[in-house]
Amino acid sequence: MDKDKNKPNMPKFNMNWIYVIIILTLGILFFTGGGQTGSGSNGGGISKEDNYSNFKTWVLKGAAKEVVVNKEESILRMYVEPKFIQEVFQQNVKQTGNNPYLEVEFGSVDKLEEFLAEAQKEKKFNGNYRYENERSGDMFSTILNVATIAFFLIIMIALFRRMGGSGGAGGVFSVGKSKAKMYEKGNDLGITFKDVAGQEGAKQEVQEIVDFLKNPQKYTNLGGKIPKGALLVGPPGTGKTLLAKAVAGEAGVPFFSMSGSDFVEMFVGVGASRVRDLFRQAKEKSPCIIFIDEIDAVGRARSKNPSMGGNDERENTLNALLTEMDGFGTNSGVIIMAATNRADMLDSALMRAGRFDRQIYVDLPDLNERKEIFIVHLKPIKVDDSVDIDLLARQTPGFSGADIANVCNEAALIAARRNAETVHRQDFLDAVDRIIGGLEKKTKVMTAHEKRTIALHEAGHATISWFCEHANPLVKVSIVPRGKALGAAWYLPEERQITTKEEMLDEMCSLMGGRAAEELFTGHISTGAMNDLERATKSAYGMIAYAGMGERLPNICYYNNQEYQFQRPYSDTTAQVIDDEVLKMVNEQYDRAKQILLEHKEGHNALAELLISREVIFAEDVEKIFGKRPWVSRSQEIMGMNTPENETTAADNQLPPPIPSDLTESESAQTSENL
Repeated sequence: MDKDKNKPNMPKFNMNWIYVIIILTLGILFFTGGGQTGSGSNGGGISKEDNYSNFKTWVLKGAAKEVVVNKEESILRMYVEPKFIQEVFQQNVKQTGNNPYLEVEFGSVDKLEEFLAEAQKEKKFNGNYRYENERSGDMFSTILNVATIAFFLIIMIALFRRMGGSGGAGGVFSVGKSKAKMYEKGNDLGITFKDVAGQEGAKQEVQEIVDFLKNPQKYTNLGGKIPKGALLVGPPGTGKTLLAKAVAGEAGVPFFSMSGSDFVEMFVGVGASRVRDLFRQAKEKSPCIIFIDEIDAVGRARSKNPSMGGNDERENTLNALLTEMDGFGTNSGVIIMAATNRADMLDSALMRAGRFDRQIYVDLPDLNERKEIFIVHLKPIKVDDSVDIDLLARQTPGFSGADIANVCNEAALIAARRNAETVHRQDFLDAVDRIIGGLEKKTKVMTAHEKRTIALHEAGHATISWFCEHANPLVKVSIVPRGKALGAAWYLPEERQITTKEEMLDEMCSLMGGRAAEELFTGHISTGAMNDLERATKSAYGMIAYAGMGERLPNICYYNNQEYQFQRPYSDTTAQVIDDEVLKMVNEQYDRAKQILLEHKEGHNALAELLISREVIFAEDVEKIFGKRPWVSRSQEIMGMNTPENETTAADNQLPPPIPSDLTESESAQTSENL
């Protein structure tokens, strides 16, 4: 406070002074430029005053090119022919300009007109002769120039206000100010942990931060220190931002919220200035929380090679952030929370203890958490008694909180489309199909041959998955076009924590079932298996190069997550071995799929014919053809697929299996698409 008192009271700079300076400058330029003499069609030139007698002499000699008369001021201007310039002005053209003139006072306009008319008759004067109203011309020119100045002035004011961000008094000088939104009390957001369904583990992690903000003496008395930062990491849509708002709401402290992209600006040094201004405001409001969403926009790892095009402005912003989080200055009572779904790209200096002390993983919700999320999002929806929340939770493995919210909203829209008063169970199942597979395309025209090929393809997937022990259990098969897919086999995968080699091989064999069925029963192959081949190839490559499951390269992992690494972590010889192993593995499963299809040829054909006639078949139809599946997996028991109630339910889609670098299995349900 003493330092502030000793500071001189400097007047605040007002943006209006900038506008005044611009207007004065333009006015000076206008009036100084407006007095310049000389005009004409051929450019400017110097002027020279002369008497009327010399004027008549020059006209009779033929030196006059044009005569302009101003009757109000009794002054005329005689523009000189180029060949007479040296004689009249005693200077060459370079010195006089292209259009010099004599300025002459005259007495009578009538006498002047008689003289010029006589000179024209004698062919001494062949130029133009006209009158000019200097005042009206000057007034028109003045109005035009003022309008031009006003136009450019309006544009500049608009640009200044736009660069200022708010159009206020700060103008362009506020560009370095922080754009963070501040909530004086975090509970003004109206969000607490009760509004965050699921994520029990993550809520337990951040609960300690809330407790410290409420009762810091409990920890400081024992010598403990509050974590300076917490980084929320997880897939998109899992509720990282919502969790940060809930922390602020529970703690009841000021909450600063901004995105990582808000630090980025076209001006050099603005990002670092905004970082400093943000922390300055936070220190004044401490204890408080700063939340930076999508921090990877400014926190990406810095390049070790300056010649490889590192962004200096982004790195300067990151350096300022590192200094403010843990530098010589103290940020007592300021807690930084950030969210990202690309933690592997962040700079190591940002991730160290003392800056982000904790990394809190906000994973995709499991079965019980999905049920809690459905309960939250179904509150504003008028649901029918037929809606089973347990069934919906089982039908949506791998869905994030945002996906579940989308399912509930889409189901309400489907019900409204059919003019229903409540949302029924089938509306939710249709919503899942719509979100995963895309809009059903009933108008797409297919020939009978194409339809049969697609039916054989999808029946191949269903047959292989039915007879592979570790393949995901089948839910339904469809040849109705949806989105980019002409058909799909829908599965319900088990929610595994680790995946064995046998399980991955069975799933790969199931993927190859469509191409194998085409080759065996149509005699040719098509582009319909592109998605299946892509997924199978990526899975095989991951097994060989990352998971160490190859025969010639056992127990070796070549996974390398170093950014700016432009060399493979293995030699060309090893790359050839990997390619050979991948090719061998995929083709072995392809041959295995053909063998299974040949063993169950009749059943596969019956399944394809049923698909052609009904377009959509379910697990119970497959069971009638092949009998009960030899293996009952854990997910089948959970789903109760052998009961009539659940046999005809739809499951979900799965993106291509992730590269098994961490040996985790995606929770979302799988489909084999016919692109």
